[in-house]
Amino acid sequence: MINPSLPQGTRDFDAGTLEKRKYLFGIIEKHFKRFAFEPLETPTFENLSVLSGKYGEEGDKLMFKILNNGLDEKTKHASLQQDLEQKIFMGKSSMLFSDRALRYDLTIPFARYVAMNINQLVFPFKRYQIQPVWRADRPQKGRYREFYQCDADIVGSQSLLNESELIRLMISVFSELKLSVIIKINNRKVLNALMDYIKAPHLLNVFARTIDKINKIGLSKVFEELSVSGFDSNQMDYLDQFLKIAGPNDEKIEKLMQLIPNESCQLAVQEIKAVLAYCDMNELKLELDTQSLDHVLELDFTLARGLDYYSGTIFEVETVSSNQSIAGGGRYDNLIGYFSKNTLPGIGISFGVERIYDMMSELNLFPQGTSNQQKILLFNMSYSNDAMGQKLQQETMMLLSTLRKAGLTANWYLDTVKFDKQFKYAEKKQYTHAVFLGPTEIENKQVKIKDLLKGQEVLTPLANVVFFFLGT
Repeated sequence: MINPSLPQGTRDFDAGTLEKRKYLFGIIEKHFKRFAFEPLETPTFENLSVLSGKYGEEGDKLMFKILNNGLDEKTKHASLQQDLEQKIFMGKSSMLFSDRALRYDLTIPFARYVAMNINQLVFPFKRYQIQPVWRADRPQKGRYREFYQCDADIVGSQSLLNESELIRLMISVFSELKLSVIIKINNRKVLNALMDYIKAPHLLNVFARTIDKINKIGLSKVFEELSVSGFDSNQMDYLDQFLKIAGPNDEKIEKLMQLIPNESCQLAVQEIKAVLAYCDMNELKLELDTQSLDHVLELDFTLARGLDYYSGTIFEVETVSSNQSIAGGGRYDNLIGYFSKNTLPGIGISFGVERIYDMMSELNLFPQGTSNQQKILLFNMSYSNDAMGQKLQQETMMLLSTLRKAGLTANWYLDTVKFDKQFKYAEKKQYTHAVFLGPTEIENKQVKIKDLLKGQEVLTPLANVVFFFLGT
């Protein structure tokens, strides 16, 4: 006998969980459409050459690579035949060869899609994508090896108004979900300016990936890792001052300009100021028609977004109650250039639905009745196989079909058992109504309907059953 188990970092979803997830996906997708984003889906796996080298060293390590089942494309891999034969000769399986991997995120596949369809697309191109991705990460709370991402991206426009558009989208989604969040903003050009000023541009990616872990390991641990990454003592002093910049947004900008007085920093600050100006909170309150907007835009120079492809504005959304990251993204003006001679500016965000789901569950924010409002169970009242029993079965099946054609959720208890067992089944499966169609009801062309939530019973004409439920 095989002991059943799940692979680490994966989960089963029961009906109740799926209904809540469907509700969450529905809210996000509704706002994607409101903001004129078009849907897109890409394959579960991509060629390894498409994914590799785009996420940084750590990202490449976390990709789930697909082992080939022998030489399934011999002509394509003819140049590798000799190497594979040598591995086999040395006792190594050709299964070690891999040229494909499961999606690590949705952004790189999207960039590949744009490059392949660049002559057919109309720019600026706005797309949204809701699909699972896979990462060979260490499973922990809010972090899984298989999880969904909900992305919205804009390609083909350099306007900084795109930044404010995505901020509006995030605020719109979280307002409806009733989640109070802080939207943190930075610009990767600030990090570039810092590295140029301290003469360590070659350590930019190391610096970005290290400070990206501040919320996980703390500032002191970050300094420990930076100290062994190749920075000298003078550089470490500047990094210390940089990472400890605090205060209101305007004050942070002043301190930054004093610390990094070069032209690159000035250009980065200009972009930051423009984005903040485009996101006036009073105007956002008016646009979203809300009296209390708990969402706050906070400038945070420690925000890095560790992926290598970011080039400008970056976002991170944290919950007010737990400081947990539940969304993020940024500008990637050079990413399409990996796959095409035509470089196109791009910017996008991704909602972390797994963490959003966990947070909404903890705060009890899912509305009651995220599943269908009415679930109808037709009780089995045919206890014999005589003419009346067959008549009951026929009439019950016809009623069942009528309810379903009307768009109602209806089921029939097929086994012939006592009523108490059928009632227990209805209670455990959370049916809202029980329908009884017995000999008396058929003779009078009626049905008995019991509201299982209120305990009330009514008799209604058989012909009016659909109206009863749709009019309730």
